[in-house]
Amino acid sequence: MTFKAALAALTGLAAVVGAGPAALADDKAKTAWDFTFTSIDGKPMPLSDYKGRVLLVVNTASFCGFTKQYEALQALNAKYEAQGFTVIGVPSNDFGGQEPKAAGEIKEFCEGMFGVTFPLTDKNVVTGDGAHPFYKWAREELGWINAPKWNFHKYLVGRDGKLVTNFFSATAPDADRLVKAVEAEIAKPKVAAAN
Repeated sequence: MTFKAALAALTGLAAVVGAGPAALADDKAKTAWDFTFTSIDGKPMPLSDYKGRVLLVVNTASFCGFTKQYEALQALNAKYEAQGFTVIGVPSNDFGGQEPKAAGEIKEFCEGMFGVTFPLTDKNVVTGDGAHPFYKWAREELGWINAPKWNFHKYLVGRDGKLVTNFFSATAPDADRLVKAVEAEIAKPKVAAAN
């Protein structure tokens, strides 16, 4: 181990020790329900409104080779919505500048072209230091290797608000492994709401 690496490790350890048990407990207790987006209509969109539901949070773009996934995402949402499942679309211009339009135009495109009825957020940054807090949390939870590398990266959130897994952009919303993962989470009992 180099001196620089050892120093970084000790600094990290000191930060953890100095943080105390309460801070560590807070970090461990964080779930998707702790985050709020702004809806595509400009209203607060707390994920806590979806407590007890299974979520598929997807960063989207209107001018991407994967944009046709909107159709399969809508079908997935429609098929499982009554069983406690919701797709959340998060438009982002992070990759290739493929979501340059304003919120109203994005909404109109999604609804008109693909019949999207699932919730959409306003445009968000999903990568790097400026990422929305949900995406920073997801990166910390699952590691940077599982952070979005392109449009239509998918995070599966369980009924308890914890991240279950993620699916890279090339995994279609109707792929067997994604559908089976959604069905497995839907099959789990609802978690009692905590006050």
